[in-house]
Amino acid sequence: MDDPLASVANPAIDDARLLARGAARLLYDMGYTAVPEFSLKTGHRADLFALGPKGEMTVVEIKSGLADFRADTKWMEYWSWCDRLYFAVSRRFPHDVLPEQAGLIIADGFGAAIVRESPHDPINAARRKSVMLRFARCAADRLRRMEP
Repeated sequence: MDDPLASVANPAIDDARLLARGAARLLYDMGYTAVPEFSLKTGHRADLFALGPKGEMTVVEIKSGLADFRADTKWMEYWSWCDRLYFAVSRRFPHDVLPEQAGLIIADGFGAAIVRESPHDPINAARRKSVMLRFARCAADRLRRMEP
């Protein structure tokens, strides 16, 4: 049977999708609700944006390989939009290149584990309210698209 996430054209996308699926499963197990490809007010998209049971906001940046990490620096702006920031990578990824101030999640297509906690750095109340509203509208809109 074919993997519905598989793409012969771009294996890096396959890896990223599987890493995202595993990281999302971890977040759900921790009581978070995650939205993939969440657009921030800046126009950039967080790979996974998760909202915790007490309103805590977490961004998970998926990196499928070293080239992906080196080519993409938009994650640096995510600190302003969340309380915690993690990188989710495979066990094959060279972990020592990732910034120490971010958390680290090792993931595969079935699950994930946090191997380094992200420091908790709460965003201000006005931004939290704005992001929470954007998150709610995004989730509701995606649900509406599934069931018109």
